[in-house]
Amino acid sequence: MPAEPAITAIRPQSTLRRAARQKLGGKLSSVLQLPPPTTDFTIDRRLRVPMRDGVDLLADHYIPQTTGASEPAGTLLVRGPYGRGWPFAAMFGSVYAARGYHVLIQSVRGTFGSGGDFDPMVHEIDDGADTVDWLREQPWFTGTFGTVGLSYLGFTQWALLADPPPEMKAAVITVGPHDVSGPRWGVGSFGLNDFLGWSDLVARQEDPRSLRVLLRQYRSQRMVAQASLGLPLGESSRALLGEGAPWFESWLEHPHADDPFWTRLHLRDALERTEIPVLLLTGWQDLFLEQTLEQCDRLRSRGVTTGLTIGPWTHGQMMTKGGPTVIRESLDWLGTHLGDKPAQRNASVRIHVDGSPDRNGWLDLTEWPPLMPERVLYLQPARRLAEVAPDAGSSATFVYNPADPTPTVGGRLLSPVGGYRDDTALARRADVLTFTGDPLPADLYVVGTPVLELSHSCPNPHNDLFVRISQIDAHGRSRNVSDGYRASAPDGIVRIELDSIARSFPAGCRIRLLVAGGSHPRFVRNLGTGEPAVSGTNISTARHTVHLGDASRLILPGGDEPPSIN
Repeated sequence: MPAEPAITAIRPQSTLRRAARQKLGGKLSSVLQLPPPTTDFTIDRRLRVPMRDGVDLLADHYIPQTTGASEPAGTLLVRGPYGRGWPFAAMFGSVYAARGYHVLIQSVRGTFGSGGDFDPMVHEIDDGADTVDWLREQPWFTGTFGTVGLSYLGFTQWALLADPPPEMKAAVITVGPHDVSGPRWGVGSFGLNDFLGWSDLVARQEDPRSLRVLLRQYRSQRMVAQASLGLPLGESSRALLGEGAPWFESWLEHPHADDPFWTRLHLRDALERTEIPVLLLTGWQDLFLEQTLEQCDRLRSRGVTTGLTIGPWTHGQMMTKGGPTVIRESLDWLGTHLGDKPAQRNASVRIHVDGSPDRNGWLDLTEWPPLMPERVLYLQPARRLAEVAPDAGSSATFVYNPADPTPTVGGRLLSPVGGYRDDTALARRADVLTFTGDPLPADLYVVGTPVLELSHSCPNPHNDLFVRISQIDAHGRSRNVSDGYRASAPDGIVRIELDSIARSFPAGCRIRLLVAGGSHPRFVRNLGTGEPAVSGTNISTARHTVHLGDASRLILPGGDEPPSIN
């Protein structure tokens, strides 16, 4: 993502170099539709911030060169495990410092020179509080501060919001989870692909052999997929991780969200305590979409000032395709709640309607989800979807074999292979059921959370269900739209909420429902034996039956018109 280049030292800059940087910054600001830079800045690197247990955390301070009557715009705190260099230096350092903010970018415990050992999420409440204690004693501190950051950098913000210091006045949380307890990595299952891949990346990110790191990142998806097929999974994964990521097996050993093991790794209380204005930004294909929606719902229900923006992005695209929108809206939010600038935001909720015939595609709402009519499609014999329920008595079956698990194609993944993908080949597999509707006679807007109610049975109680809505174009190509997952699916009526969406299905396309027994390696494969995922070595197939009739139906929040501001 283009951004003003960072200053590499705290030394005076030549007049010529400063002029060139300011000219480039002005042009980039115009392209990205950002407020223009207001000042030059310097950087004070490797500041040592003491923690209560004697450990020092390293931070870089971006210092706006305000002069005369010009006052700093405010102070921003950024805490994360991925280093203080590119791209974080640009996206969170230079962009804001060039607009008058003091910015402190800190490496969390055990990363990039900070003392102690990195244990994901464990120390962020205490270390965040200690950092604020240090911050308020600095002579340059403006008296109040806000926070910005994405992903893990969002989690560190929720750690502060669990007991907000009085000086904290605003937060901008981009795709930031507040809860990483077991099933949060995969609705009732375990998000193997993302967790194993992330653990491997973090464990090796500080390898000084940069070329080797880049090569491993390039091969990462293939290596994770290979490791995920090994049995027992704990040993196979450890072979990939080597001596790094010592936390991995303990996470895999605790699949249930209510396990006391997870108490120190979730920040659910933050949603009930904070009164700080929070801007939430995410994408329809983001790994943590459902958490962002939960955060918005809980905060708004308590009357907390909350903004929500959802774009057509994956987790990784928040700093690329989504970057300009993220920066513009962040600057607006911080200017309003740290300063005295009027808000530019027209509505509390902004969503992008994917596939919208409107070239812009953005829609302003007062709440999420909006009121929408209900469109019901019933699963039919001959693998069809239709609005009239079929007679009871028919059924369709498929067999899930853990030795050849149904593969992951696209979806809400952390890795680059996620997002919207061609899943035509997936629908042709023998271990997949598909139900396809007729060509739509008119555009259909689906905005909200689809729900599948499935009359289901399986003799093997150790079974999972993966379901997907896809869109089929006039050429027969299929692309994923929304997924749902249910671990340990019981006999009877199974209700599965799919990913929330905002999409316009154009006239002439067809809607397809896909039903399978897994999505590997996105979710850890169910071995079918009841053995723990970390140590299991035996497998057993699962024969699924979907009973057709009025009980098996797909419920879409959809209508012929997009929702209006309500």
